[in-house]
Amino acid sequence: MTFSRTARWATGWLLAAAWALSFPLFSSLAPHRLWGWCAAAGYLGAAAATALGRRRAALAAALLGAVAVPLLWLVLTGQGQSEVTVIERSARLLLESGRLYVDRPAHVGEYTPYLPGMALLGIPRALLGGDGSGDGWAVRLLGDARIWCAAVLFGCLWAARQLLGGGPGGAPGGAAGRLLPVLVASPVVALPLAVSGVDLPLAGLCCLALAAAAAGRPALAGAALAGACALKWTALPAVAVAVALLAACRGGRPAVRCALVAAGGTALLVLPAALLQPAELWRQVFAFPTGRAEVPTPASSPLPGHLLAELGSWGWYLTVGLLLTGGLAVALSLLARPPRTVVAAADRLALGLTLAFLLAPAGRFGYLALPVLLSVWARSVTVPGVSRVVTGSFRLRLRPSDGRPGVRSERPGGHFA
Repeated sequence: MTFSRTARWATGWLLAAAWALSFPLFSSLAPHRLWGWCAAAGYLGAAAATALGRRRAALAAALLGAVAVPLLWLVLTGQGQSEVTVIERSARLLLESGRLYVDRPAHVGEYTPYLPGMALLGIPRALLGGDGSGDGWAVRLLGDARIWCAAVLFGCLWAARQLLGGGPGGAPGGAAGRLLPVLVASPVVALPLAVSGVDLPLAGLCCLALAAAAAGRPALAGAALAGACALKWTALPAVAVAVALLAACRGGRPAVRCALVAAGGTALLVLPAALLQPAELWRQVFAFPTGRAEVPTPASSPLPGHLLAELGSWGWYLTVGLLLTGGLAVALSLLARPPRTVVAAADRLALGLTLAFLLAPAGRFGYLALPVLLSVWARSVTVPGVSRVVTGSFRLRLRPSDGRPGVRSERPGGHFA
């Protein structure tokens, strides 16, 4: 049985609504339950509008219900996951004492499992003052870390689109061009955007790094990678993928330049905190997320790595061994068959991150949203039926059917030869 395009879209919105409704039914977190009710209403409205042939109205309903309403409500009422207050506390400590981490944290809420770059997203709250409970709506809105996490994500996605020819006169058309707003409206982005936002800047910077590598901009790619690696150490696989993409498409010198900028930028952002609080950085950024700190991490979804780690010390070492083996396999694949397009690079990074999240000693199902976002984003900036490859001083348009260059070659400046 063949479904029409309208039926497929309506079914997708209905599935998203069913997923959203699971949060009011099963989640113990109030922000998640609120998001679930709002998003379910938006997705059901999108399904109805799709059935009536109103695709723009469908997207608007999904964005309103899954993003705008819950985000504004949670921000203006000062609700959210603990990650929001953790980021804002880090920024306050940074401005007050030059330190980022609470010394000898006694409970989960005092841990900061992020590298120093994440504190920068909490600086607006620290500068505006207030604790979110008695502040005016402007202070709450402009100071909330989620708003700045979203700003980094959307700013990076916009810049990546420009690098890949998505500006005026070069915007991808067809279904690919509409994937990005649908992605934002989907639970993959809408849920973390509304309740925490903490993984969104990492995703945006990874997308920008891959786009810059594909466009032959090694310094920009390295700077984006440095920003990502200064947020979370889980961004490290993106360095290998971006360097491999540059090496395959531009040669060894740009790849080395990218790696050096990434390493130098990361060191510049991370080393001050590492020198000032080395024990706390290790305890809170590395030991805590992997389940080796005095306080157990709340990231305990029943993923394979966590289930193995729960069996005892030997299980923890086994899952770490499997994690390293998976990372080595992905690294070897980059050497044997390096990616040559944005889609291939994003898929390879998504594969590596998926293995890492599945095999990590501690993790959450929500972490898997990042690989999905990367793969869908790459397809949203690619012209349907055409893969873009950067080689030498030309950008070639390849036909997927035979992989041979098309009739025209496009110079990096956007003019056809």
